[in-house]
Amino acid sequence: MYSEEDLNAAVEAGIFTEEAVRAFRDHVAHAASAPIVDEEHFRLISGFNDIFVVIASVLMLIAVAWIGITVTPWLGALASAITAWGLAEFFTRRRRMALPSIVLLLAFVGSVFGTGVLLLGSDTGTILASALAAAAAWLHWRRFRVPITVAAGTAAAVAFAIALVFKTVPAARDLTTLIALIAGLAVFALAMRWDAADPGRQTRKSDVAFWLHLLAAPLLVHPVFTALDVRGGQVGMEQALTVILLYVVIALVSLAIDRRALMVSALAYVLYAFSALLQQLGVVSLGFAITALAIGSALLLLSAFWHPCRTFVLGLFPEAVKRRLPPLQ
Repeated sequence: MYSEEDLNAAVEAGIFTEEAVRAFRDHVAHAASAPIVDEEHFRLISGFNDIFVVIASVLMLIAVAWIGITVTPWLGALASAITAWGLAEFFTRRRRMALPSIVLLLAFVGSVFGTGVLLLGSDTGTILASALAAAAAWLHWRRFRVPITVAAGTAAAVAFAIALVFKTVPAARDLTTLIALIAGLAVFALAMRWDAADPGRQTRKSDVAFWLHLLAAPLLVHPVFTALDVRGGQVGMEQALTVILLYVVIALVSLAIDRRALMVSALAYVLYAFSALLQQLGVVSLGFAITALAIGSALLLLSAFWHPCRTFVLGLFPEAVKRRLPPLQ
């Protein structure tokens, strides 16, 4: 299985011409009956060897961390970070293996954060550890260019900013939902910026945007549904209708930006709200099943007719806005 980055690298190496690669993409899109830009391709696994390497890498990371912990806890986290970087030098930089690269990146950034927390401790230590994790992600990106790295670094930067706000303004803890929403909007804007840099979804920039959208989605969705008190146990008819209306808005936004992450993040809240409502109406044993059947059917229909639906939605926008959104191809 070959990724878009592999095809671009082949063009740069002179193996294929740009016209040949473009014709190949058009052929694949025609065979799938959907434009490539709508498919949200990202490279996760190319073969079972990816899984094999991940298992071996995780065992090694656990082993070196365990050995380091016997000396002092922070040394175990530091040893794990060093090992993750060393493994990435071969499996990411030389072999370009997707799944091991993701796991090793997460292990590296997480271990750097853990080292800071264990070494510094306290609330201030958490703030500094978040800053160290963000810096580590930046260094990793400069060296290896793994698409998920930008999202990991952004997550660390968001954690740093929120922890700093809570430390300097203790009363801000009462506004956690609002702060999370603001952070989500900022990450969403960053994701859209990366998307705008690759509207055809053919380079690494699109993969970076994909992971950023996955990070932004829960930060945006969770505060909104928390404000609606969807998890409060009692879900009324008006509340359920508000939830479904909000999900329709989320679906329209997803169609406009050609990303599905927002819909996936909000799905659990919708399932819970309507299954709880059906249980209150007396449908106890089949409440979740009926809800899942209805929503699953709707989502499958949307997936099957994603491009026509997106064509209709984009037709509602003025040209100035459509030029900033992923094109119809």
